[in-house]
Amino acid sequence: MNNYEYIVASLPDITPGWKFGEKTPEDYIEEIVSLCSDKDRETIEFLMEGYCDEKLNAEFYSEALQHKNVFIRDYFLFDLNVRNAKVKYLNKALGREADRDVLTFGEEAAPAVLDMAAAEFEEAAALEAVFAQADILSRERGIDDLMWDKISGLTTFNYFDINAILGFITKLNIVARWYRLDEQTGREMFKKLVDEVRGTFKGVDYKG
Repeated sequence: MNNYEYIVASLPDITPGWKFGEKTPEDYIEEIVSLCSDKDRETIEFLMEGYCDEKLNAEFYSEALQHKNVFIRDYFLFDLNVRNAKVKYLNKALGREADRDVLTFGEEAAPAVLDMAAAEFEEAAALEAVFAQADILSRERGIDDLMWDKISGLTTFNYFDINAILGFITKLNIVARWYRLDEQTGREMFKKLVDEVRGTFKGVDYKG
């Protein structure tokens, strides 16, 4: 039996600038998982795999875009579009081929995956505006703000179900990322990204 009402009611109301206090992000996720059914634990586990850079390949995204859970499908489609747009932006900035290291699916991919990947990226213009900002950290924050808004949109009518919990976890990870960064760390993170692009960048092998 699912106890979504209890789980959701126990979660804090987080904002992008929320502070964790004594609990860590891992503490919150562990508590959530402990209260979930086996099926929902598997869904959360899959979601968390999306935060492991080494797993973000065509196979992972193909599985995500065919997942039974609609939040997983829509969230990772948006995530893929953002990552590919970021790669293209960096390619242009560094004078590389426009589509180099952009993650795509071959013709052997499932029709549902190809259809979703080919769909219009509605937030493309907003993301271009973020990339146009001169300040590095403002761009990174802008990307996460777009992600936050997308998550809110995906869970607008989800109050006491697994999608509400998945939305909380994805937002929690955004908050955690910035909570752990100070300005200098953020600049070092971006420098590492650029260095990877100039060297052996693999398209999705970066943070954020």
